[in-house]
Amino acid sequence: MSTFIDLLRQHHQALDTQYNHQLTSDMRKAIYAMLMCKTPQQRQSLWVCNTCEHHDRTPLSCGHRHCPQCQQSTTSQWLERQKAKRLPVEYYMVTFTLPFELRALAMRRPKEIYQLMFSVTSSILKDFATRQGLGDIGFTSVLHTHSRKRDLHPHLHIMVANGGYDAQRKQWKKGKKAYLFNGFSLAKVWRARLLDAINKQPDLSLDNIHKIPDKWVVDCKKIGHGLPALKYLSRYLYRGVLPDKDIIHYDQHNVTFRYKDSTTKKQPLVPYPHSSS
Repeated sequence: MSTFIDLLRQHHQALDTQYNHQLTSDMRKAIYAMLMCKTPQQRQSLWVCNTCEHHDRTPLSCGHRHCPQCQQSTTSQWLERQKAKRLPVEYYMVTFTLPFELRALAMRRPKEIYQLMFSVTSSILKDFATRQGLGDIGFTSVLHTHSRKRDLHPHLHIMVANGGYDAQRKQWKKGKKAYLFNGFSLAKVWRARLLDAINKQPDLSLDNIHKIPDKWVVDCKKIGHGLPALKYLSRYLYRGVLPDKDIIHYDQHNVTFRYKDSTTKKQPLVPYPHSSS
């Protein structure tokens, strides 16, 4: 069974030829790091025995956050840090999705668009909390750039503690038991603020702005005390888009992988490249 790294090493030249104009400098850095990971061309660690002359050289891992070979410990460390920060309260998961019509811009200028997504959603949540008298709220934001089918689908998952801290009284104020913020109201503000933020960037331009939908999607749901959600988020932070365990078959032209459908919970098989939906 071949791994993602095996496939990358076999076909990276064809990848570069076909998608040369779409590969950003960050993508190329990631590809180069993974190609060199744990190879003789990479830096090596030298192990020497104190009682004999035996020594051994081991190629080092690349340490890149998208490399599936060397980020398991980083993922575990992140999860442990987040578990230690959890408050003994209920949590909500708020998901802000970038509409389809802006994904081409995200593909061309990912760093700028993703930074705006973080800053805009942060300001929205803080303002909604202030209006409801919650004070300072706590939340953790994680960017996912792809859907489970590996189509480009940028969205932010934000774990929000149900309540806020009153700095003047030095007290924690509980939120409502079955309600955080109205999803439709969040979506309206999300649309207005992100488009405004994009328009204020001198090096960004909105193509076909008349085609951008009026209704955007923001989902807000209760998730208990948050541990299962943290485990879910941690799986996508420090690894590549396609885990080795999901690769079922490959040939010269296609890679077939499994994924779990979020609606049916079934695991269909998908040949890649496939037509995006």
